[in-house]
Amino acid sequence: MSTDHNSDSNTDQPAQPHDNASEDVIAVSSDNTKQGLVNRLDAHTGDGVRHRAFTCLVFDSNDHLLLAQRAPTKRLWDTHWDGTVASHPTEEQTQREATRQRLDDELGITPDQYDTLRVTDQFEYKRYYENAGIEWEVCAVLQVTLDDMTLDPDESEIAGLLWIEYEHLHQHPEWYRQLRLCPWFEIAMRRDFE
Repeated sequence: MSTDHNSDSNTDQPAQPHDNASEDVIAVSSDNTKQGLVNRLDAHTGDGVRHRAFTCLVFDSNDHLLLAQRAPTKRLWDTHWDGTVASHPTEEQTQREATRQRLDDELGITPDQYDTLRVTDQFEYKRYYENAGIEWEVCAVLQVTLDDMTLDPDESEIAGLLWIEYEHLHQHPEWYRQLRLCPWFEIAMRRDFE
């Protein structure tokens, strides 16, 4: 065992704050009424704070869904598969504006690649993730069908992409267990087929 006090150990250095600590999300009531702003990291730790979120399902013209694997650097649900992007609107954004931004930021999908970005559902859910945190969201579901399939994924956000038959995934989830799907996507998919 080394007793050298001049070693390269960083144990005495303060921990770097997580990137999420510099952002806010919109705290909401169960009916999605704005209650104010809350620090994004605070909203996702401890017992969490209910906040506004969205997920967007991206389709091709043959009803295949684009699944996106979350990057391994994500604090919650890292390496899980999402359908397709998910995030939180800022105070100044509508759900559609925030979704357009995430589609562009994460996948390079711009509005000229699709006609209509439609809101199809909204639900509340609460899920803990290991010992790392919690999602407690009123989540809007948006869907879009691409006319132009050009993608430019950001590797800091997306670890992998997979086009899949949406109805087949819903009917045979046991065939896709190895994908480890994000809980908000599983809920959105179940409700989409009800």
